Amino acid sequence: MDFESVLEKCGSFSRYQFVLLVLYGYTNILSSFHYFSQTIISFTPPHSCMPEKVSDSQGLTNITNSDRCSYTRWNSEESRHQQFKCESWKFERESNYESITTELEWVCDDAYKLAVGQSFFFIGSVLGTIFFGYLADRIGRLKACMLTTLTGALGDFTTSFVNSLPFFSAGRFMAGLSTDTQYILMYILVFEYLGPKHRTLGLNIVLAVFYCVGLVISPWVAIWVGTWRNYLWAASLPALGVLLYPCLLFESAEWLLTKRQFDKAAQCLRRIAKFNRRQVDEYVFVEFIKYYHEKINTEQKTTNDTFMGMLRTPRLRKFTIILLIKSMIITVAFDILSRNMEGMGTSPFLLFSYTSFTYLPAGLTIILFQNYIGRKGMACVSLFVGAVITAVTGFLIANLDPTEHSLVLALMVGLGRYGGVVAYDAEAQYAAEIIPTSVRGRGMSNIHVVGYAFGFFSSYIIFLGTFYKPLPSIFISLLMFIGSALCLTLPETVKRKLPQTLAEGETFGVGEKWYYFPCFGQKRELPDDAISVATIENTRKAI
Repeated sequence: MDFESVLEKCGSFSRYQFVLLVLYGYTNILSSFHYFSQTIISFTPPHSCMPEKVSDSQGLTNITNSDRCSYTRWNSEESRHQQFKCESWKFERESNYESITTELEWVCDDAYKLAVGQSFFFIGSVLGTIFFGYLADRIGRLKACMLTTLTGALGDFTTSFVNSLPFFSAGRFMAGLSTDTQYILMYILVFEYLGPKHRTLGLNIVLAVFYCVGLVISPWVAIWVGTWRNYLWAASLPALGVLLYPCLLFESAEWLLTKRQFDKAAQCLRRIAKFNRRQVDEYVFVEFIKYYHEKINTEQKTTNDTFMGMLRTPRLRKFTIILLIKSMIITVAFDILSRNMEGMGTSPFLLFSYTSFTYLPAGLTIILFQNYIGRKGMACVSLFVGAVITAVTGFLIANLDPTEHSLVLALMVGLGRYGGVVAYDAEAQYAAEIIPTSVRGRGMSNIHVVGYAFGFFSSYIIFLGTFYKPLPSIFISLLMFIGSALCLTLPETVKRKLPQTLAEGETFGVGEKWYYFPCFGQKRELPDDAISVATIENTRKAI
């Protein structure tokens, strides 16, 4: 009577799971509003300089030249042209929407302020992932999920009152604390209470649909409320709905089992059975508690593997370093491809909204093709195609007039986002399968944190576009080409027995060629003695 067996009797895909999936969808909408709020509030519309008015007595007349950041006047007294920095601007606001850049005039010499403030969002995301991950292990998944969601909402709400860079940075830092854990902790709750047969479809479909809906409607909400401050209120206040979660959801039973709170875990399952209108005999729960008591008495620690052990042997060290670099590349590419919407000849609001529909086909691509071409093939191809599309987009930006070719540029932006989403989703599963089971949780967490830490630079890469518009596209395409090449050095994992320990991880994929893909033929199986006993023994000693 383990957890899976008892859950099946109580209902693994019934009324309670329906409520759970609905709230998971609600969390995804909150998460999409929250993460991309930094994009919505910072759109910079086309603008021109508004020179300061002067009188003829000052000897300055006739503006002879003007650009976005400076203007030139003729100085009649000195008979020469005199250049001045622009101190006020005229903005061509989209539907009269007031963004933070238009209200605080963070353009030209002050354009760096937006990049600095937004970078603190990613600093917060790194620390928040560590802190709330620890908190989830201490106080429970449900409580931690509520706290992280409310913390992020408080950060957005606080940001709406700022008028200076230091306070803006502090608000974005607080908002960033919940970036990852807000979604992940709810994902864990759903994963544990759904039957194995329904997990893939339930989790991926709900994620694709609801997250996509949140992204598509967020620009329209911004236009409707009119200002970036009102948008942050609209994005943060719905988070108060998580206060109702304890009335509708139960704590993670598997977390309670790890804390040896077997009676509370059994009580959660009783309540689920009642909610699902299932009649379950009491002896089932008695046997359930007895099973875990006996398991603790007989359970012995079988491995002393640590994440640092992955860096002690050559092949695992190579895999780990490559996975860390790939996480950095994909996190930055995903963020920039999702945010770089300006200067394309189309309203950034419309462009962001319409290209967000790519999340649905991206999710279906993963489901339909990943098992056929393999994990390595999906990761490599998605990064390579995404790099080509992004490079072509940069070339088109440099050579085409956006006002005349806005449709072509919009199509390229949409394709770029599609490639970024596929690469991001493919990376998560591929990394989880390469990392040995004994350190998988710690390994995935560390790789994820390093990726978000590197996301700190995404705002500065976008800022390069103020000097030369195609620069962000060119830079990201180069990174994605590098990531695609690195994928070829990793082993294929599809239809393979995954490594359980570091020793198995070191010998995993030995003898496999870099150009092997499952869709191009059957892999030649290695004989049993292909990996020598001495090799395995040396690996164990090194670990």
